[in-house]
Amino acid sequence: MSLVQLVYSSRPFGFDLSMLGNILMKSRRNNARDNITGALICRADLYLQWLEGPQIAVEAAYAKILKDDRHLDIVRRMTQPATDRMFPQWSMRDDPAEGWLWSREDVDDGALDRAGTQDFIRVFERVRDLAA
Repeated sequence: MSLVQLVYSSRPFGFDLSMLGNILMKSRRNNARDNITGALICRADLYLQWLEGPQIAVEAAYAKILKDDRHLDIVRRMTQPATDRMFPQWSMRDDPAEGWLWSREDVDDGALDRAGTQDFIRVFERVRDLAA
């Protein structure tokens, strides 16, 4: 079984806490079933998600996300093979990242497009470490 880590970003369409709760509930159930773990940074202007697990399952989950009309402007930011999981105990950790992630202005100015693999890894390491 080949383990991969995938990061994508998108803009929420019609974001509210009820919709977010629904996304998290379904993600946690489906991810537990499919042996996927990860984290979702969610704000009114941004989804940034880390998925990890068997390559086939992660790619299938991402394919569903691409068809999900609650997401706009979906961009794959990183895919890499992995030997260990960053979020082994989280079927889907969530974090609003209000005070420490790129600001809305930074995102609008292209910060995600300028970020590299190591930038995304550092972001999700912080999410992991905040949960510890």
